[in-house]
Amino acid sequence: MANIIEVQGLCKYYGDFHLDHVDLTLPGGTILGLIGENGAGKTTTIKAILGLIHRDGGSVKVFGREVTAGDPACREDIGVVLDESTFHDPLRAPQVGKILAGTYRNWDSTLFDAYLERFQLPRDKKIKEFSKGMKMKLSIAAALAHHPRLLILDEATAGLDPVVRNELLDDFLTFIQDEDHAILLSSHITSDLEKAADYVTYLHRGRVALQGAKDELLDNYGRLVCTRSDLAAVDSALLEGTRVGQFGCEALVKDRQAFHRRYPGLTVDPVTLEDIMVFTVRGDET
Repeated sequence: MANIIEVQGLCKYYGDFHLDHVDLTLPGGTILGLIGENGAGKTTTIKAILGLIHRDGGSVKVFGREVTAGDPACREDIGVVLDESTFHDPLRAPQVGKILAGTYRNWDSTLFDAYLERFQLPRDKKIKEFSKGMKMKLSIAAALAHHPRLLILDEATAGLDPVVRNELLDDFLTFIQDEDHAILLSSHITSDLEKAADYVTYLHRGRVALQGAKDELLDNYGRLVCTRSDLAAVDSALLEGTRVGQFGCEALVKDRQAFHRRYPGLTVDPVTLEDIMVFTVRGDET
């Protein structure tokens, strides 16, 4: 299984913020979920992968080829959906299709029209009249209609209703059945990533705070709810972060099985990706 994206030691400096030696790998036939709080560096990482910004350090390879700022290489094989619509407000959806038909060699007008129909996007309204969710649907239709091998999606499911999001996630899973295809999906909706992602990279303040196979992370980590006295008796080396409240304590357990062997009397519940994010960011709170 070849890697579609390889990022090593990526650095980018913006005054008081910088990406600090970010590493990530996206194998073919998989979905990588990129998570993190606002300002963590997700969009900057995506722009570096697309060659939209100059890197201050590190390397980025897509389909085995080094990416440089302004390099149009591989653009034909990449479908992109950014957080904000890039289409001009006066245009209508069919006009967008005609413009893109002259841009991509593999543009599929029939497929684009099918997505417009499926997403119930009006053909007679200008884009400036579209809601945010409608603009996102149009961007997704455009990204898929030229048969890319790689999808890079920055908050692509934001603003969509749960039914459409669920259908799209099924489409994404179908897309990667061919191991020559892959998806990098940045999203605040961690439940979407729990359903679809194979791997997760968690950025916090420009650094990789956590990464690995999603199922392994969810299996290994756990959420401990206990009393103050119970928490005081637990070896802190087994915990990632704690929260102490008036009526009880919570902690993120790094290894559920090891914790259970050592403290069989304490109950550790399953976690979500959101739990892992919150505890990792906040650390110890009282």
